[in-house]
Amino acid sequence: MRAHFMWRWVMGFMLLGLLAGCQPGGSHASFIGTDLTGTHFGKPLTLTDHTGKLRSINDFKGKVVVLFFGYTHCPDVCPTTMSDLKQTMKLLGDKADDVQVLFVTVDPERDTQEVLAQFVPGFDARFIGLRGTPAEVAANLAEYKVYAAKVTEPGQSGYTMDHSAGLYVFDKTGAPRIYLGYGEKPANIAHDLKLLM
Repeated sequence: MRAHFMWRWVMGFMLLGLLAGCQPGGSHASFIGTDLTGTHFGKPLTLTDHTGKLRSINDFKGKVVVLFFGYTHCPDVCPTTMSDLKQTMKLLGDKADDVQVLFVTVDPERDTQEVLAQFVPGFDARFIGLRGTPAEVAANLAEYKVYAAKVTEPGQSGYTMDHSAGLYVFDKTGAPRIYLGYGEKPANIAHDLKLLM
């Protein structure tokens, strides 16, 4: 992800964290990530999973949900983040069953159901990949304030996707609670998830 976009999104979530801290009972200094308690997103995410089933984030109430937006052709950020989430699940041990990781593609053109079915569960069989039409994906990106744009390089075939690379964490009621920036260590992710269990 390009540095100027990363800086813009980091500043945005720092502001969200400050606003959340002003809410009564909204301060959770023990979170390592940015506290989103008291903030609100738009309508719940609704997309098709890698088995062809229509899913809503509301389907996972009762679990802590970790939402990550990425794409399977990503050269480094996405596989690194998914590997970190795999390690996080190992650190959680038996508590990992109370967590649902959702990988939402920002590249529905290439990330077909079959591609997601190979990529996402390859990190952990419990992880779910989500996709939709370009219009459906764009609508969900807007609801969650996620940046994504196709990038082509002169003289090169194909393209990459410039995109936001953090993790949204929702508590067991489906409320947004934490934002964790790219590169957060698995131990720190596990720490914050345990606080919501």
